[in-house]
Amino acid sequence: MNLRRPAALALASALLALTGCASTGASTASSTGAGASATPTPSPAAVTVDEHADRTTVKIPVGSTVTVQLHSTYWSAPASSAADIAAPSGTPTTAPSPSCRPGGGCGTVTTAFTAHAAGTVHLTATRTVCGEALACGPDQRTYDVTVEVTG
Repeated sequence: MNLRRPAALALASALLALTGCASTGASTASSTGAGASATPTPSPAAVTVDEHADRTTVKIPVGSTVTVQLHSTYWSAPASSAADIAAPSGTPTTAPSPSCRPGGGCGTVTTAFTAHAAGTVHLTATRTVCGEALACGPDQRTYDVTVEVTG
């Protein structure tokens, strides 16, 4: 029995659910006269992204929260490229795993961001070390998620 297949399917299902929750269609309003109604504005959402969302785009409405949780304490605290669009909601946290061997980098680095205005912002983090005495390759050094905030 291949135990990796159910895990891969579960991961794919979770990512699809995350994508579905984070994507919103554009709302339009009609001004053609009496009886015209506007499409409701999407409700704020809470979305969490991790390493699997690297180099992807997440779409959320204003007022939503995006939490970046990276699973290695070697990552810098995630930062916003435009704080007027999405700003940190609090202090970034680093939570080392209690069962980690020294130098393992086990644990998480987490920052939550609140979307304040419509626009596009990049949530980024960097690292140079990918394990004890193991330098990261060029494609492993940066984390970048594009967030499109809709009004």
